[in-house]
Amino acid sequence: MKYFFTLIIFITTTITTQSQSLGYQDLALLFSGNDNNGSARFVGMSGAFGALGGDISAMNINPAGIAVYKNSTFSGTISTRNTAITSNYYNNAITTEEAFFNASQTGAVFVFKALDNSKWNKFAVGFNYRITKDFSTGFSAGGNSGNATFTDFPIDQNTPHLEYNISEEQRFRNTMNGELSEINIAFSAVHENKLYVGAGLNFYDLNFNQETLLTEFNNAADDQELDVDLYQVNNTIGTGFSLNAGFIYKVHKVFRLGLAYQTPTWFTEILQDTNYGFDSENNIDVGFLQGETTFFTEDQTPYTEANDWQYIAYRLKTPSKLTASAAFIFGRNGLLSIDYTNKNYQNIKLSEGYFLNENRFFQNDLRATHNIKIGTEWRMKRLSLRGGYQFEQSPLKNASDIENTIGYSFGGGYHFGNTKFDISYSQSSQNTVYDFYSQFSDINAANLTTNNNKITATLTLNL
Repeated sequence: MKYFFTLIIFITTTITTQSQSLGYQDLALLFSGNDNNGSARFVGMSGAFGALGGDISAMNINPAGIAVYKNSTFSGTISTRNTAITSNYYNNAITTEEAFFNASQTGAVFVFKALDNSKWNKFAVGFNYRITKDFSTGFSAGGNSGNATFTDFPIDQNTPHLEYNISEEQRFRNTMNGELSEINIAFSAVHENKLYVGAGLNFYDLNFNQETLLTEFNNAADDQELDVDLYQVNNTIGTGFSLNAGFIYKVHKVFRLGLAYQTPTWFTEILQDTNYGFDSENNIDVGFLQGETTFFTEDQTPYTEANDWQYIAYRLKTPSKLTASAAFIFGRNGLLSIDYTNKNYQNIKLSEGYFLNENRFFQNDLRATHNIKIGTEWRMKRLSLRGGYQFEQSPLKNASDIENTIGYSFGGGYHFGNTKFDISYSQSSQNTVYDFYSQFSDINAANLTTNNNKITATLTLNL
C-alpha cells in the first residue's frame, strides 16, 4: 500500500528553518553578485573598461569614463542567455537547459564643452539602466542517498507504528526568477585633456522568487510505501543604493591608468514573504501537528493568512569594490585593457541581532576575492573586432579552484556614421554545490556545473 503526505514547514521566531530553499547567507551572496551585463561592446571585452571609458556601461565601474565620449550618445541593448545546469547527486547526473531573453541595458550620455580658456575641457552627465543580476534559472536533481529522513506516517494505525526507513529515491526541483536591476547617474569632467574624474549614484531594485519541491520515496516492510512532498516558496523584494567615484589619467598617449571605488550597496529594507504549500493531489485524511510539521486534511486549506505566510523585513549590506585598471591605446588601430577588482565578501552584513550565525559565517568562511578582466579591440575602418577573458574568484574561503568562475567573450561592431551596431557572444562556467538536506550532515550535497552562453546586441545613436 502506498501513502502520500505533504509537509508545511513553519519559520520559527529565530528566523531559521529546516528548509530546502536558499538560506539567508546564500541569499546575501546571491544578491551581492554581478552578471557583467551591459552593452555588446562592454560584454565582448569582458567588461574591462576601468581605464578606457567611452562606453555607457563603464559608468558602473568607473564613472570618470563617460567624459571620454566626444559627443552625446544613446544606446539600448537586448540579450538572450542559454543556461545548462548539470546536477550530480549520488552518481546520478541530470542536465537542465533553458533559454532566457531580456532588455538588459538602456541609457544616454550628454557631453558639454567647457567655457573658453578653462582648463576643464568638457564634462558629461550619464544615465543608465541595466540588469545587474538575472536570477532566472532552474535545475533538477535526483538519486538515492540511502537515507530516509521522513520515516513516520502520521495516521499509521499499526502497533507499533511502521518505520519507513528504507530509502528508494529523492528528487529535487529548484526554480528561481527575478532580477536585481540598477539605475546609474554619473557626472564626469576632464582636466587639460589628461585627467578624467567622475562620481556616480546608483539605485537598485530587487525582485526575487524561488520555488523548490523535494520529493522523498521511502518504504517499510511488506512493500508499504511512503511518498513525501515538501514545497517551498520565497518571494523577496527590496531597494538599495550605492556610490562610486574614480579617475582615469593619460600617462602617455598610448597608456592610461584608472582607479575606482564603489561603496557597499545598502539595502535599507528587504521584504520577504515565505509560503509553504502543498499539492492538492497528496492530501491525507487527518490533520496532525508535530513540531514544525503540519499535515492537512482534505477539507483544510493550508494557504491561510495567519498560518502559512511569514513576513520578514531585514537589512543587507553587500561588499564594496576597488578596481585598478590599465589600458594601452594603439592609435586608431586597437587597444588592450586590464581590470583588477578586489571585493571583500567578509564585509557582507545582515541586520544586527537577528542574523548572528549568518554574520559569523561571513566573517569566518568568506574572503576578499581577486578578479581579473582582460579585453581587446581592433579596428578596420568601420568594422571592429573584440575579445575578452574574465576570472572571478569564489568568495568561499575553502573553495577549490574549480569553484571559480571563468569566462570568455568575443564580438564585433559596425559603424554606420551616426549609428553603430554591436553584437557579442560570451561564455562562462562555474562549479557549485546545492545542499537540499542541509539539516542532515551525513547526506551529501548535489554538485552543480553551470554553463552560460549569452548573445548581446546593442544599437547606439549619436545625438
